[in-house]
Amino acid sequence: MIDIFTIFKIAVKAIWTNKLRSVLTSFGIIIGVAAVIVMLAVGEGAKKKISDQMSSMGSNLLMIRSGSVTSSGARAGHGAKPTLTLNDAYAIERNANHVSQVAASVNGTGQIVYGNQNWSTQVQGTTPSLFYIRSWNVDNGALFTDDDVRQGASVAILGETVVENLFGVVDPIGKNIRINNMPFKVVGVLKSMGQSAFGTDQDDTVIVPVSTASKRLFGSEFPGTVRNIMVQANSTEELADAEEEITILLRQRHNITGKKEDDFIIRNLTQMMESAMEASQTFSLLLAAIASISLLVGGIGIMNIMLVSVTERTREIGIRMAIGAKSWDIRLQFLVEALVLSLTGGLLGIALGISVAVGIKTFAPDFLPVRITIFPMVISFIFSGLVGICFGFFPAYKASTLNPIDALRFE
Repeated sequence: MIDIFTIFKIAVKAIWTNKLRSVLTSFGIIIGVAAVIVMLAVGEGAKKKISDQMSSMGSNLLMIRSGSVTSSGARAGHGAKPTLTLNDAYAIERNANHVSQVAASVNGTGQIVYGNQNWSTQVQGTTPSLFYIRSWNVDNGALFTDDDVRQGASVAILGETVVENLFGVVDPIGKNIRINNMPFKVVGVLKSMGQSAFGTDQDDTVIVPVSTASKRLFGSEFPGTVRNIMVQANSTEELADAEEEITILLRQRHNITGKKEDDFIIRNLTQMMESAMEASQTFSLLLAAIASISLLVGGIGIMNIMLVSVTERTREIGIRMAIGAKSWDIRLQFLVEALVLSLTGGLLGIALGISVAVGIKTFAPDFLPVRITIFPMVISFIFSGLVGICFGFFPAYKASTLNPIDALRFE
């Protein structure tokens, strides 16, 4: 029997003899492997981005917003009329056993002025609990306190985008700014938070005490109301209990009895983000499955070329059999050739896939987030080898079943 090293040398020589044909034959494998790697890298990048956004949002979160209300027979949509108050938030914080943090918020657009510079941005009035819920930390200065909320203090915390556009390289801490012509003192600058799950710049914001925002910045015909209340449950397992607890409490506070519709809605943000991650993972696997079709097409190409090779080398096969080669030796020879061809294509495909993924990561990181991992490369390489074996078996079997006498007579 011919040893495996000799078989491998013969296989490489046969492939090298027909270099152009071998490259064209491997092209389907190359494209297939590269496509799989790029698609999975994009999928992993999307999952990583969603995971980062979940981390920036916080964990175990419920969002409470005003629901629909009916007035004089006319039914308004969700949030058309504020139904939540700051006292609702305090009541949830005091009475809900499955809740660890509660933060009420109001927001709107404000024109921020410092010296001769101005910038329009989102202004959010909230309570200090929001910083703990969202895991927001200051890069410079300090956070405002519960005393600032009670006193309606005119203090503000800025996002990095606002600082860059108003202050440049000047330290903003202790400086006075005007928000909608109202004076505020800058007490802190938030660490960069990047983009939100909806693609907005989270650093383009100003945060002030909720009481100050309600009274001085966003006057309302409904005093004491807030736009939303964000709640953090003690754990993921307690989210459902916290939601039920809050629903009962708010219905009591809003005098909603019987089968009357709630005038508030509660959204499970953690569940929504987890669903988005699952959808992203499913989509990336679907793309990888579609890209894998190229591998199958490449396998068919290998099978066709190996069948041609069997026909071209029929006389060679007859000579080998005549001098003592067994059917298994011939079969193994052609299997190794198909395997070398497909694995070479797999390696070239991995190189191409990494190059494309790196290119996307370098030149279009915001358009398509990319995360390159070793797992898709290993799987693609193994799969390309399996394709070579599966599609190389029939030509190898056909070669091994040739009649030596007929093969020697073949012209």
